[in-house]
Amino acid sequence: MIAQRPYPVEPWVVRETALDLDLLPQSESLFSLSNGHIGLRGNLDEGEPYGIPGTYLNSFYEKRPLPYAEAGYGYPEDDQTIINVTDGKIMRLLVDDESFDIRYGDLHEHHRRLDLRSGLLERSVDWTSPGQTRVRIRTRRLVSLSQRSVAAIEYIVEAVDTETRIILQSELVANGEQPPASKDPRVAATLEKPLVAAGQDHDGQATVLLHRTKASGLLMGAGMSHVVEAPGREQISSAVREDWARYTIACTLEPGERLRVVKFLAYAWSGTRSEHAIRDQVASAMAQAQFSGWDGLIADQRAYLDEFWEAADVEVEGDAELQQAVRFSLFHVLQSGARAERRAIPSKGLTGPGYGGHTFWDTEMFVLPVLTYTQPDAAADALRWRHSILDRARARAQELYLEGAAFPWRTIRGEECSGYWPAGTAAFHINADIASAVMRYCAATADEAFEIDVGLELLVEIARLFMSLGHHDEQGGWHIDGVTGPDEYSAIADDNVYTNLMAARALVAAADMALRHPSRARELTVTTEESAAWRGAAASVAIPYDEELGVHEQSKGFTSHAEWDFTGRRAYPLLLHFPYFDLYRKQVIKQTDTVLAMHWCGNAFTSEEKARNFDYYERRTVRDSSLSACTQAVLAAELGHLDLAYAYAHEAALTDLLDLQQNSRNGLHMASLGGAWLALIAGFGGFRDHDGVPAFDPVLPEGLTRLRFSLRWRDLKLRVDVEPHQVTYSIRDHGPATLLIRHAGEEALVSDEEPLVRPLLPREPLLPTPQPPPGREPFNPHRPTSM
Repeated sequence: MIAQRPYPVEPWVVRETALDLDLLPQSESLFSLSNGHIGLRGNLDEGEPYGIPGTYLNSFYEKRPLPYAEAGYGYPEDDQTIINVTDGKIMRLLVDDESFDIRYGDLHEHHRRLDLRSGLLERSVDWTSPGQTRVRIRTRRLVSLSQRSVAAIEYIVEAVDTETRIILQSELVANGEQPPASKDPRVAATLEKPLVAAGQDHDGQATVLLHRTKASGLLMGAGMSHVVEAPGREQISSAVREDWARYTIACTLEPGERLRVVKFLAYAWSGTRSEHAIRDQVASAMAQAQFSGWDGLIADQRAYLDEFWEAADVEVEGDAELQQAVRFSLFHVLQSGARAERRAIPSKGLTGPGYGGHTFWDTEMFVLPVLTYTQPDAAADALRWRHSILDRARARAQELYLEGAAFPWRTIRGEECSGYWPAGTAAFHINADIASAVMRYCAATADEAFEIDVGLELLVEIARLFMSLGHHDEQGGWHIDGVTGPDEYSAIADDNVYTNLMAARALVAAADMALRHPSRARELTVTTEESAAWRGAAASVAIPYDEELGVHEQSKGFTSHAEWDFTGRRAYPLLLHFPYFDLYRKQVIKQTDTVLAMHWCGNAFTSEEKARNFDYYERRTVRDSSLSACTQAVLAAELGHLDLAYAYAHEAALTDLLDLQQNSRNGLHMASLGGAWLALIAGFGGFRDHDGVPAFDPVLPEGLTRLRFSLRWRDLKLRVDVEPHQVTYSIRDHGPATLLIRHAGEEALVSDEEPLVRPLLPREPLLPTPQPPPGREPFNPHRPTSM
């Protein structure tokens, strides 16, 4: 992790007060701007120095063959990797013929500021060149949330104490140099020069470059246009080549005079549309951006974010660092999906090349819960993307001799890209996770059109998959064998508790939704007998339980495995230091599995079972994944281990701000960012939605004096205000409006006319707080750590 906190704690801003080149790759991720369609890493405007240059378009990828030492039936053939597309961020500055480069001359000041309310990345620089010419530079950058295809940059140069010759070169660059690939298998392999020129268009004012990928055959266009304000005479020229375009402004500034340039960028891509269509789409987006102007884009951005924060903000009193972190998390989760519009939400968003730009189950279980209750349209679009790849999922199921649809473990466009079966296709729980996201969205929104058009078909095909994957034994029990649950240190196991419970919920949900929409169900050939079989399997699902230990087994036989030797074998993460075969046969857990089941299927366990299970698995979970801490926070809070929950909440929220996993350079951890929200709202807010009624059982740990948050539920904005001795529920809409909720298990009605006030009930743990494995104590912001 970062030894010193480089970003001061502020409620609405992430600020870099000095430039540390060692932290440059991480800050590029933190300062990324995106709208779910376009992603710009927080690279310096001049392009150099850099950690990882990055400009991304959602789902724009290159493919390459997956290498196998020995191939087998059903192995995916191709990988899909997100690529760095044409970079429009570059603004090269020459001061009296010397290039502005922060590594040379005297850097008096270098500040960057990510404003979470305005959505702007701001930069201020005070620099003296090696030739002793001093300039001040101010830049602002945005990726528009209101105009999906647009980004913009404002670049201002001011002469300080002498007449200064200025040359500013605004560029579009394709196939830019990339840093060497990491040996870490979690980092995407670098693809060299993946773009092939397909055309250029330049009219003196605007430029468009068209490129195709070599193997996947996708077509993209990038365009730029400018507004120039100079105090006197300026000279403007331009040049265009296959892989770059340059717009050059030359002028002379007297002390105190400024050159201001606004650069409008537009991007578009397609796998089917013509070059003319993409060129016209880019040109149209640039024209709309110019029509709005810089001030108009800023105003639209602020209006969009004002509406978002009004319904989504989480207010934390008593812990300024956690307050900043949860708003940072919400901002980036919003950016990951706001305008993705029926494309995948990658595990890193559009903040870096980590994991090749793939989407996993993280989206449905950690990101979509946040969007469902704060930005439901974005959650619906993410699920419509899953629906759009249904035919590929059906084809994959047929390849595996299964019914229904088998969704890929990792993908960009819908094909399976995981070349490692135990941590890929065998993780069939991803299908239940998608079903869970459908159920959650439908319960929270009552979107009947979505159920009919999208939800029911997804649930039906997932139910059919699990029915063909599972089997009944002679006693009538229903089992799912040979699968990998969320814990990737236990693979190809029978009756994984999480998978079985989530599959059972999906089966019942499919039957219930088919009953609500009989006409659509008939179109999908769902019969009464099939629906009854789904309910029967769910009712008889096998849930392994160790009677002697009094705990649920993560999977059948798990508690009989040998224990991991934590005294001499604790080089973390374990997957980079020990062979998988050794991990698979020991009681060591990468990330929460049974504990995750107790969060999302909590009504399947008693309080006593939860307490014993948490105690058992907490001692064996090493958290070699950023997905784990938030779930441990949720269950620790529910069970009364408030100090432990508080530490886990900090770890989830500060994963990227403090680089706790030491890989934020490759992109932010969207699941952990979503998990920060879950740790607070599901943990200390006690929020659950098991049966279509929002339920709360809040608690405050020592260190928090107040927690306020809002949820969108059925077109209403429910406000929850947790204080040390009471919680107040109110509806923030013009009435008349009422909402049925549960507080600490008791039903109550909230109306817009009068807030509902209930006491905070004491939370006494049934068991002492368990100890995590040696060396894996959760991050505590108030003490040094070795993580």
